[in-house]
Amino acid sequence: MRAVRTPDTRFADLPGYPFLPHYVRIPAGDGSGTSLRIHYVDEGGSSRPPVILLHGEPSWSYLYRHIIPILVDAGLRVIAPDLVGFGRSDKPTDPADYTYQRHVAWMRAALFDTLDLAHVTLVGQDWGGLIGLRLAAEHGKCIARIVAANTSLPTGDSDPGAAFDTWKRFSQETPEFNVGKIVQSGCLTNLPPEVIAAYDAPFPDDSFKAGARRFPMLVPTRPDDPAAHANREAWKVLEHWEAPFLTAFSDQDPITRGADRMLQSRIPGARGQPHTTIVGAGHFLQEDRGDLLARVIVDFIRATPTTAASR
Repeated sequence: MRAVRTPDTRFADLPGYPFLPHYVRIPAGDGSGTSLRIHYVDEGGSSRPPVILLHGEPSWSYLYRHIIPILVDAGLRVIAPDLVGFGRSDKPTDPADYTYQRHVAWMRAALFDTLDLAHVTLVGQDWGGLIGLRLAAEHGKCIARIVAANTSLPTGDSDPGAAFDTWKRFSQETPEFNVGKIVQSGCLTNLPPEVIAAYDAPFPDDSFKAGARRFPMLVPTRPDDPAAHANREAWKVLEHWEAPFLTAFSDQDPITRGADRMLQSRIPGARGQPHTTIVGAGHFLQEDRGDLLARVIVDFIRATPTTAASR
């Protein structure tokens, strides 16, 4: 597996992102014996209750820069990894190297096999939820509670909708896959030019964008999708998930609208929880209302006991 690594100079002096880098090495998973380096933010100290913040497409841990300090000030340890292909993590150059299963395995290897995290609060938005919910189903004993934000766990048994179809075509056909502008298009807030540039920082040229372009193709949209069976198996676990489960969706995301109600209806741990609709936010609610999302996470942790999932 051939991978590229974004030069460190690209991450110097990014606005609002003072966090020191941390790295783990994990198996690439292609049978070659090679490894990949994954970057993660780790703030607050290892003695505190851990919170994992999983980003989605095509962002990176920079997306959580407003949220991390609030969680740390609340007495929590915050771990925000960059998915393989994003941020400061290694980026395989062949689109075929990216599969849904590998993304799950890469995060499992980093967060649970290597960092050995336990009793975590898992927060996932966009692909952070698609990966995070699979991790929860497979490693429930490590997870105390879940916050799902603008995400789902599709099995390909229902139409993803026109908005996703448009995005999928764009991701494959556009000659310019401008990450910063894509993030801006998913926000209601007008991002400053230096913030848009920060989202572009991990991607000096197109050879660094194979993972970002590939993600829309990995969402199960057909019943026979390669990931459909594994997601159905995950749902068999989640439909018996008793640990606290909270949805915190925005009010203006056309891609995931309605998925919060589906999650609430199917996951037992969602019953009786203070599910939140964050008003005035688009797909990237961390940019539009990050302060509010952070407070929702803190309040949820304080209101629920730290217990592992009931399987």
